[in-house]
Amino acid sequence: MDVVALSRWQFGITTIYHFLFVPVTIGLSFVVAIMQTLHYRTGKPVYRRMTKFWGKLFLINFVLGLVTGIVQEFQFGMNWSTYSRVVGDIFGAPLAIEGLLAFFLESTFLGLWIFGWKKLSPKLHLVSIWMVAAGTAISAFWILLASSFMHNPVGYVYNAEAGRAELDSFAALLTNKSLWVHFPHTILASWATAAALVLGVSAWHLARNKEADFFVRSSRIAGVLLLVGAVGVAFTGHAQGQVMTELQPMKMAAAEALWETEEPASFSLFAIGDVENGRNSVNIAIPRVLSLLSHNDFSSAVEGINPLQEQLEAEYGPGNYTPNVGVTYWTFRLMVGAGFAMIGIAAWALYLIRKRKLTDVRPFHIVAIWGIALPFLANATGWIFTEMGRQPWSVYGVLKTSDSVSPTVSAGAVLTTLIGFTLLYGILAVVDFYLMSKYAKAGPTDETSDDEVAAAMAY
Repeated sequence: MDVVALSRWQFGITTIYHFLFVPVTIGLSFVVAIMQTLHYRTGKPVYRRMTKFWGKLFLINFVLGLVTGIVQEFQFGMNWSTYSRVVGDIFGAPLAIEGLLAFFLESTFLGLWIFGWKKLSPKLHLVSIWMVAAGTAISAFWILLASSFMHNPVGYVYNAEAGRAELDSFAALLTNKSLWVHFPHTILASWATAAALVLGVSAWHLARNKEADFFVRSSRIAGVLLLVGAVGVAFTGHAQGQVMTELQPMKMAAAEALWETEEPASFSLFAIGDVENGRNSVNIAIPRVLSLLSHNDFSSAVEGINPLQEQLEAEYGPGNYTPNVGVTYWTFRLMVGAGFAMIGIAAWALYLIRKRKLTDVRPFHIVAIWGIALPFLANATGWIFTEMGRQPWSVYGVLKTSDSVSPTVSAGAVLTTLIGFTLLYGILAVVDFYLMSKYAKAGPTDETSDDEVAAAMAY
């Protein structure tokens, strides 16, 4: 494997691992804020206990996620220095704002929340956790603004003499149409991730007849948030698909293994591709549905891989502009399938809660526990689909991935760090699973001292 392939593997492993933590952090901060709000409004001790119990899991996840995010940003300068030199003027600005504004916002108020149970007034303490939740969302906004530039580069001019893109309009970055479908999609996916975690842990305790009132209340909040999040992800995903069809038609074609332009276009349910000959050996499809998803029109045309390859060669010169169709096709289906499964679990949970049967139906407990994995599967496959479907571009239409790597870094150096990071993250994964599992299984304690969350953080 060459430097490009190894660098892609390293960045991919780092990003996927980091993104295991990010949605949980965003979503759980929101869940904990809701629970503390309920305690503030009702004065019921159970909501205080819920705030502290789920707050422990939030803090463990936050700390471990922070470490992987720092390493990820270092890679832009170490493995992808040409990328950083060419587009760093645009890409670096939102990342700097994220670090200086959003991260310090959430970190400052997180400290106030952790250590302020006795020192702050109840109202100010509540404001602190809501500021943490806002900070995580703002942080996601700036990171997605940078990412959206890679999918739809706007707001820049290319300085041919310097050989780099330079920021021309910050307003254009802020109004990037790619950003405004990615951001709500990510936030809603984070809500669904945290909700599935809360629902699954609650089901584990309910299956053992432990703290029924506590975990039924937790399940009610999680069930509503999971349904809202998963359904919202479906609708924002539909909007993403239409923007993707407009901006990156090759990605949509690869997602459907659509080799030739169709009018109307069918949605593929199952396909076996013959990539060498640019066709499908087997394809089971629903007529006209892809046209609807792409253009809200049952009869519209959707361009295929083969004609798009010819168009891109004519525009950018000889080369292979087709992403890995197999990876793009199947990650898209895994993502969508996991999303619909979450909708089903949320609806089942809310039905059982309404019928007051949540504590009695063991099959639901088993499904909800295993359902914790669904949003993580959806998040990982969604990211792989988004990034792999953009290849061979690191910045679409501007800079190819093969031209983005550091020219002086050897394959051996990248391989060494790839192995090192993978082993390190493997260890961190074990630590995270152990800590999350330990505190989740322990359940809420009867004696909830005001310093309990701070003690968990120190641990």
